[in-house]
Amino acid sequence: MTDQRPVKRQPSLLERAADMFGLDPAANAPTIDVSSLPPEEPKKARRKAAASKDAAAPPQVDMPAPAAPAPAVEADPAPAVPAPRAEVAKAAPAIRANRHGRIDRDRLAERGMVVPGAPVTGIAEEYRIVKREIIRNFSGTANRPVVPRGHRVLIASANPGEGKTFSAVNLALSLAVEADHDVLLIDADIAKPSVIEALGLTDGPGLMDALADPHLALGDCLIQTDIPGLKVMPAGAQHLHDTELLASARTETLLAQLEQGAPGRIIILDSPPVLAASPAAVLAGHVGQLIMVVRADETLESALRDAIGLMGGCPHIQLLLNGVKYSPGGRRFGTYYGQGGAS
Repeated sequence: MTDQRPVKRQPSLLERAADMFGLDPAANAPTIDVSSLPPEEPKKARRKAAASKDAAAPPQVDMPAPAAPAPAVEADPAPAVPAPRAEVAKAAPAIRANRHGRIDRDRLAERGMVVPGAPVTGIAEEYRIVKREIIRNFSGTANRPVVPRGHRVLIASANPGEGKTFSAVNLALSLAVEADHDVLLIDADIAKPSVIEALGLTDGPGLMDALADPHLALGDCLIQTDIPGLKVMPAGAQHLHDTELLASARTETLLAQLEQGAPGRIIILDSPPVLAASPAAVLAGHVGQLIMVVRADETLESALRDAIGLMGGCPHIQLLLNGVKYSPGGRRFGTYYGQGGAS
């Protein structure tokens, strides 16, 4: 006759812990009756048997566990840590431009500048090279460290007439066709703004108006051009305390608002001449990259050194040689695109 009595087994580690610490004070007995528990699952038994046969495993010591342990939860893989800038950009929806304008392409062509939608020229190829260097600096590609706030780029020169606005506009037009980025071009040369005139857009409220009046809608200070990836902010009305306003915390707040909802945005600021206007040195503290435009055969080395010394607030400074009439290597960018036949 088969014995129908339940087969007793040894209590598990958790059961022994409950037996040790979980006494019922009234009955002076364990709170868990191990004799009434079902047999251990075969899968757990096999796992224990395999562990006991593993000679390489160190001896395990049974330690008492809490009476009511939390169930083990398998941890999910740690998510990739997003870039701080991306988190800031997602904090609020992007600010929409309330004004629209069409860029005067004929005016750009007359001035020898980059013309959107036109065949590739030498100047277009030159600024393609410049923009790739700028993007590498803030994206961390090509085994180089990421430049903090490198998506903010200040275009400056030591003196007036050395080509800073020419370079700022060309660089913005070249960057605007990037698939992963859009561009906000800000005219920060408050005393003598020229970005709006160079692009053939209608002037209106801009940077200084937004800084002077925190209640002014930023959308009223932005122009959405007919190039989807390019917005422009004019300089705005002149202000007696322009340097002080640019040095205030309001400027950093404004730039952060302009980045919200646009994690791929690049901000290009056209600076006043460094040796002619004090706001240039203040603006350097709000950006991660500074492009110092040097006019060939005109910019003096002493002036360049003085200008760079004043722009120490920017951690990453590069020089851009403008107005070169002769290339020792015979480099002629852009001519390849107009050639036919075999390559």
